Amino acid sequence: MTTPVIYGIPNCDTVKKVFNWFKAHNLPYEFHNYKTDGITAAKLKEWAKLSDWETFFNKKSTTWKELAPSLENETLTQAKAFKIMQEHTSIIKRPVIETNGTIVVGFNETQYAKQFL
Repeated sequence: MTTPVIYGIPNCDTVKKVFNWFKAHNLPYEFHNYKTDGITAAKLKEWAKLSDWETFFNKKSTTWKELAPSLENETLTQAKAFKIMQEHTSIIKRPVIETNGTIVVGFNETQYAKQFL
């Protein structure tokens, strides 16, 4: 198994839970911080091949709620969503964990046990 890469924001409570889960199971991981490292269009396209882009675009986030009024007359396409995710990385669901050519979105201990143990 390749070392999983956890994408997120370090002060996010859900990301902290993931770190704790990996540490509790003595599993190595790498961390990609959206705030300092951003996210590339290429990476978003790669993820969209593995999962529908709407899976990792968080329409329940505060960021989306702030942006939505200015976009209400526009259709949200994948290209537009990717642009928004690059400009406002807080809108990407957390965490996204990339490993062995797959991604896992969100915190789910049962899925983590199947995927990583």
